[in-house]
Amino acid sequence: MDKIKIGVVTTSDRASAGIYEDISGKAIIDVMGEYLLNECEYEYRCIPDEQNIIEDTLKELANINCDLIVTTGGTGPAIRDVTTEATEAVCQKLLPGFGEQMRAVSLAFVPTAILSRQTAGICDKSLIINLPGKPKSIKECLDAVFPAVPYCIDLIGGSYMEANSENIKIFRPKA
Repeated sequence: MDKIKIGVVTTSDRASAGIYEDISGKAIIDVMGEYLLNECEYEYRCIPDEQNIIEDTLKELANINCDLIVTTGGTGPAIRDVTTEATEAVCQKLLPGFGEQMRAVSLAFVPTAILSRQTAGICDKSLIINLPGKPKSIKECLDAVFPAVPYCIDLIGGSYMEANSENIKIFRPKA
């Protein structure tokens, strides 16, 4: 079974300054542990909401061959929310369906989901997915989009992901 390399990036001025603990990045790692049967290696970063730092971090993680890079935070309409812009700047292809699906699912829980600017895209051979900042929302959004993630990573030449079917149902077209 392939080893999977996953980048986890929390964009938060306060968490990166140590003002509070980053529970969102840990939530992503917990959910991936529930979903994947593969051995996973995590490249974790907690960085401030600075577009150039976010772009450099995403490119660094793509350059060290992360199959999947998952960000949390910085996807709202606030002035310092620039994760979406950084993701769009480093990706060769955008996958707007991810953001559309995450917003659709989130609207069932909170009307302010329409303010979210989550997106996803391909940077070299890495799939980047932007998630919201709250652990509950992270799980809801990943439950909605992760079924397509392993096949997307297949298509871009990444490692073969095997899912725990008791926790998440993934989809790959029959050959």
